[in-house]
Amino acid sequence: MSSPSSNPKLTSLTTSTLSLLLERQRLSATHPTLHLSQIVSNLRSIRSGVIELQTSQGGNDDGALEALRGQYERLRGMLGEEEAENAGIPIPSPPSPSPPASPLPHERKISPEPMYEPYTDDPVPEMDEGGIMLQQRQLMDAQDARLDHLSSSIGRQHHISLQINDELEVHTGLLDSLDTELDGTDARMTRARKRLARVARGAKDNGSTVTIALLILVLLILIVVFKT
Repeated sequence: MSSPSSNPKLTSLTTSTLSLLLERQRLSATHPTLHLSQIVSNLRSIRSGVIELQTSQGGNDDGALEALRGQYERLRGMLGEEEAENAGIPIPSPPSPSPPASPLPHERKISPEPMYEPYTDDPVPEMDEGGIMLQQRQLMDAQDARLDHLSSSIGRQHHISLQINDELEVHTGLLDSLDTELDGTDARMTRARKRLARVARGAKDNGSTVTIALLILVLLILIVVFKT
């Protein structure tokens, strides 16, 4: 079985951490602490894995381990020196070369053995630095495409919002005009009620005078009729 700190798993972890760091950098203005806890946890796991691999190799560095160490340092640099120091994420120290073992008096020279094929339960081959960079470049391109699509969607939503705002302004103008017309109608009706009230009061006050005038008119008509 492969160890938890095998090269393929560390490579996958560095790739996912790079994705989180890129998204954090793009949204740093609005979300300065985005994915910070997950990034710190991933960097600590990567550092522990690099140290474990250095220990298991007895200080003998190889290209894959050097690539992982360089990738860890780049990720730590993307996080920022201040954030890394606050989170307690130091740069892993380079491995110290182990002293050559002194041969035993009667030790026989052993011919180098051929490299064995990996077990079937660990089929993922170790990637070199070029493969790691290619995978990360493909991931970044995919993220750029997703971000472009998101930006386009936000632009369309902004355009729709502007159209809705224009329609709301038109409706607001119509409502304001209706309120103005209603206020004018109410004012006209108020004036009409006042005029009617004045006419009613005048008719009430002059009612007796009109009655007397009508009686006199009728009396005069009767006198004229009887005289003729």
